[in-house]
Amino acid sequence: MTRLVVVSNRVSDPGPKGSAAGGLAVCLLDAMRDRGGLWFGWNGDLVAEESEIAISCTKHGRCTLMTAPLTERDYREFYLGFSNEVLWPIHHYRLDLARFTLEAGEGYRRVNARFADLLTPHLRRSDLIWVHDYHLIPLGADLRARGVGNQIGFFLHIPFPPPDILTAAPEYERLALTLLDYDLVGFQTASDQANFSRFVSEVLGGEIVAPDSVRLEGKFLKTGVFPAGIDVDSFVAMAEDPEGANKIRQYERHGATRLYAIGVDRLDYSKGLPEKFLAFRRLLDSYPENDKPMTLIQVASPTRDDLQAYVDIRHELEALSGKVNGKFGDFDWTPLRYIHRSVPRETIAVHYRASRIGLVTPLRDGMNLVAKEYVAAQDEADPGVLILSRFAGAAEDLQEALIVNPYDIDEVAHAMRRAIEMRKEERIERHRMLMKRIRQHDACNWMVSFLRALRSCRGMEDRPDQEKQLREI
Repeated sequence: MTRLVVVSNRVSDPGPKGSAAGGLAVCLLDAMRDRGGLWFGWNGDLVAEESEIAISCTKHGRCTLMTAPLTERDYREFYLGFSNEVLWPIHHYRLDLARFTLEAGEGYRRVNARFADLLTPHLRRSDLIWVHDYHLIPLGADLRARGVGNQIGFFLHIPFPPPDILTAAPEYERLALTLLDYDLVGFQTASDQANFSRFVSEVLGGEIVAPDSVRLEGKFLKTGVFPAGIDVDSFVAMAEDPEGANKIRQYERHGATRLYAIGVDRLDYSKGLPEKFLAFRRLLDSYPENDKPMTLIQVASPTRDDLQAYVDIRHELEALSGKVNGKFGDFDWTPLRYIHRSVPRETIAVHYRASRIGLVTPLRDGMNLVAKEYVAAQDEADPGVLILSRFAGAAEDLQEALIVNPYDIDEVAHAMRRAIEMRKEERIERHRMLMKRIRQHDACNWMVSFLRALRSCRGMEDRPDQEKQLREI
């Protein structure tokens, strides 16, 4: 049987279902937990010197985790430097926050080459290799340089911006050329795919052969749109946990009349958190002085605290939440509950279920699985309302949500008021359609569709049992 080899910057423990934090970890864990394979990447540890780097392997059911540490220099240059001070802001349309250094660029190339050195001896000729996200864009080319002839696919979890933004990034032309060494490159949305094709055509001088194919310098590359998803049934079970529901009732000391909105994001400037707080303040301003329409619970888990941009946004959110609570709070009401720590996924699930509104308003996002988790968690007999940014990849599919412009705080405030006042019949119908969509694009279908497309890149026959085999990888 063909073995699936997944490569990502970080490797997450696939044991406890509530352990995943980021979107990449969520969809990979949900897709791989029951199917197994080899998952290779950084274990989160740091060592002083490159000579101290050693591979470790652990088994979790059918899944083998093969991990290695980074050096402290790698962390500064590859992870903080190029990945998160160059690629992350540029792909999220924030050229003003990009900080490029020659050392960071060299560190990015060095770590990708080392990943290829470490992984290559452990590969089998029949392995199907699936590389993930912006940290590892050149890994396919590095594997090819070491003689790896396997089928290799790449999936970008974050947005792919228009050519005029990418051309401002140092070295991006050379970096984009390495994508041509993959057999298949997958994107979250059709607009991301179109932006990539335009970049190959307009900047690199290549040719768009078809909507899903480009050619450059004798290399032919297939592309595709594969919206990432969640394990819907697993998340529904978490949300319906009786013990969690009892805890929620204990929290609601003032009765069932209190409405809640919830936001769950990593603390990142791409998530639109200051704008969300300002929109909530605008909502409160629109109600009479003694009317307490709703409480907003915002979970913002820490991330990249070593970067100044993240320190700045944390201070901004602390100040905004203090101002909102100082102006509107009362002895029996804290309007804005701001939680700056990681919260287990199963705890989040029951809070989603208890909230009338799911507020998912990033300024730019690849997909945003929080939107899908919120939908899955709802009570179908009395569901809440999803408010979703038009700049999240999920908005391309979840059209029954209230779609908003996150930069327009009046529009977001109006959407919150509309959700508060929405009749149950409308909420039920919207939720029914949203559930249908997230089941169509769940974690299993995401994996199966990508692997099927990857295999077909080299002319595999479309056999009737192919889907069954891919599901068993």
